[in-house]
Amino acid sequence: MRTGIPKLDYVVSKAEELGIKLIVPLLNGNDDLGGIDTYVTNYGGTKTSFYTDAKSQKAYLAYVEFIVNRYKASPAIFSWELCNEPRCEGCDTSIITTWATKVSSAIKKVDSRHLVSLGDEGWFAPPQKAPAGANTYPYSGAEGIDFAANLAIPDIDFGTFHMYPDQWEATDEWGNTFIKEHDAIGKKLGKPVILEEYGVKKAKSDRVKIMQSWQDTIVKGTLAGDLFWQLEETLKGTKPGDEYGVQYSKQAGSAYDEVVTKHAREMKEKAVGGA
Repeated sequence: MRTGIPKLDYVVSKAEELGIKLIVPLLNGNDDLGGIDTYVTNYGGTKTSFYTDAKSQKAYLAYVEFIVNRYKASPAIFSWELCNEPRCEGCDTSIITTWATKVSSAIKKVDSRHLVSLGDEGWFAPPQKAPAGANTYPYSGAEGIDFAANLAIPDIDFGTFHMYPDQWEATDEWGNTFIKEHDAIGKKLGKPVILEEYGVKKAKSDRVKIMQSWQDTIVKGTLAGDLFWQLEETLKGTKPGDEYGVQYSKQAGSAYDEVVTKHAREMKEKAVGGA
């Protein structure tokens, strides 16, 4: 039974063996798998005060330094991610921007070889009018995230954003607008941007068509890449993952074939062609 760090040692070593590159989140904005709430439970404060709480930050930075030092020589590391989906509800966006500036700088002092990203969902601030088909939420600044300001941080090497229109009461077509908006900001700032999470629920009969529409926008634009949520494999004794999972399949015409295999080929051709 592997627990704690030995588990991560195993993942990194297998990635090295298989030639897989890892984006390593150093924290989770959600409560799963040791999120910000773990720090709040042990050191006090709230999920919003975490970013400025001295005790929490001392512990977090010590953990970050330990992990980065341990794996900085590994060829499997693609990038260090400060936090998966950081949020600071009701906060001024400067709170997370200042925090990300400090943490990314600390990482670069330990490991200047690997890339660093924030891991945010790509919200816009200050509050602005939402385009057609969108809910106001991604444009409200309510979660304390300013995508452009965070991408401009010197030690943040590339931008991330996540996209789930069905969770945000937005149309599927708006997803293409959201992709183009982030693409434009990345081009303006001269930094790569990836759509780090996106998906359509299995229950939607046209989900493959919807995902292909977004992927087509990505292929035609200048985004550096995209990562669908999430690969699903049914192993003995297990059940399917979640309502967004894309089941692994070698069958031609399957959802996996259409939105993973074919799209990966398109993205490879795009990179080689310099599109």
